[in-house]
Amino acid sequence: MESTHISALNTKHAGLERQIHEEMTRPAPDDAKIQALKRKKLRIKEEIALN
Repeated sequence: MESTHISALNTKHAGLERQIHEEMTRPAPDDAKIQALKRKKLRIKEEIALN
């Protein structure tokens, strides 16, 4: 079960990375949105590291 959980976390992490990249390449990126996405991504990375 843990590998399934870690796999799901990795998928979420990759999705957040994609969202961050998309937001940063927009003509007028929303800095607050980027920071929120980065915080979520960091939390997921920390959870992956704990498992």
